[in-house]
Amino acid sequence: MADDCTFRDLQVYGGQAQTPNLRSLASEGMKFNRCFQATAMCAPTRQNLLTGLYPVKNGAYANHSESHAHVKSIIHHLQPAGYRLALTGKRHIGPEAVYPFTFSENTTDPDMNFISQFIDESKQAKQPFGIFAMSSSPHVPWTHGDTSQYSPESIQLPPYLVDTEDTRHAYAKYLAEISYFDQQIGQILKLINEHQVRANTVVLVLSEQGSLFPFEKWTCYDAGLRSALIVRYPEVIPAGTETDAMVEYVDILPTLLDFAQTSPVSELDGKSFKEVLLGQQQKHKDYVFGIQTTRGINNATQAYGIRSVRNDSLKYIVNLFPENRFENALTMDPSAWSPRRLTYLWWIQSWREKAAVDRRAFAIWERYQKRPPVELYNTKNDPFELVNLAYNPVYQPVINILSEKLATWMQSQGDEGRETELKVPIR
Repeated sequence: MADDCTFRDLQVYGGQAQTPNLRSLASEGMKFNRCFQATAMCAPTRQNLLTGLYPVKNGAYANHSESHAHVKSIIHHLQPAGYRLALTGKRHIGPEAVYPFTFSENTTDPDMNFISQFIDESKQAKQPFGIFAMSSSPHVPWTHGDTSQYSPESIQLPPYLVDTEDTRHAYAKYLAEISYFDQQIGQILKLINEHQVRANTVVLVLSEQGSLFPFEKWTCYDAGLRSALIVRYPEVIPAGTETDAMVEYVDILPTLLDFAQTSPVSELDGKSFKEVLLGQQQKHKDYVFGIQTTRGINNATQAYGIRSVRNDSLKYIVNLFPENRFENALTMDPSAWSPRRLTYLWWIQSWREKAAVDRRAFAIWERYQKRPPVELYNTKNDPFELVNLAYNPVYQPVINILSEKLATWMQSQGDEGRETELKVPIR
């Protein structure tokens, strides 16, 4: 699993970041074109993945928060079937009783020696195993990878970003770090081959949420919630295939349990997409859901909760506190930056400078911080979600349907909207 990696930046998804190992893996398995997590920030996403429960229900809906003590994770579901479970690299999960993994000492990046030893020990004990290799790339400060293969001048920026020289240099560093993540994938695949467990090991690669650039992380836009997902299982999953079936992170745990031929020990929000992987179904879900809780992220003093629902082509977003401004580390006063933040926030100052003299740059910077109560985007015709259709009367019937779907989902999660956002301090 990557860390803060926008799916569309990966070469295998048509992006500019060179990812030869991921391309090779996709040629051996199935690429999902529409995988989504429930929220675009680290701790809630990881706990969403590992519990098969959406963020409010599992308790970790604010960043740097932990799951409820009664929640069960993948360990509790697979240990009764004899599995050994390990996690190496970035954690950002808790409490430990909910996630009793065998952990590596390295909490930054996957420890290849640890992975090798864990596979060997599992083989010796004749026990099935699962390893979560959690990278810290391409999370800021973008210090890994070879930047020489990315020319800032020739990079294509998404249209929702302000085009400045500093933005381009930062983007080049970010793309280089994605390539560094791809190298880690290659190392792990090599270990799987060396230990001769390739034939009976399911491999999944996820990109996590979008990058730090505006309109990606900490949002409910596709650039924030949509994730890469590549799955390989030799001789079981058809090689070199792809699917447009909509799946969510909550569906991954039940899918793994399905392959392990074991039942969950508690109720899950997700449902298995094993039949999609086997090529037996082309569709999985009609709707996927999103949540963003701003309080709890760096420099977010005001509540700015967001909820979303997406069908095959339309994304409906509700901004629960439209009277407030969206705040985070990018919007804070540069004079308050710490030396560490300066190493990865330096480029955003060029946005402020350009917005002061350029009308389009001003509009982008203002849109990032101030949004209407509701938004609606046609994600097929407008993949970058630039044209808000919510106030076009033609779309009112579909808005009514999506609004009802979102309300029903929130109710099932115990999500009270504004009230839930204001309860963040106790989480």
